[in-house]
Amino acid sequence: MNKGSTRPHNHLFFFHEARASLCITTMATFPTLHLNGTSKTDLDQEYTAAYHAIGKAIDALAATTLNARDYYPQASGAYYQARSERDEALDQLRKAQAYAGEMVAGIFDQL
Repeated sequence: MNKGSTRPHNHLFFFHEARASLCITTMATFPTLHLNGTSKTDLDQEYTAAYHAIGKAIDALAATTLNARDYYPQASGAYYQARSERDEALDQLRKAQAYAGEMVAGIFDQL
């Protein structure tokens, strides 16, 4: 995000397992801003709110305890399976956040 701004960029940084990676995506079909459509203010505010809400969900899920001692009574590899499942869930949230960020950028580019 820009300094002093709450608007996401086209280029989003994600934190995953102590390393940041740049994710440039191009999956959004942007709405065309025009007089008969939804206002640019509404679209901007709604997608920006979604972007930030998904960010909070990512933070909350990443902060949950995932400790091997909670899985050792199960079958061998249960902890690694649980970790893989959580990583996949985080990736899905990151994709949703990237989509919302792209929508904000696409709307902003039309202003």
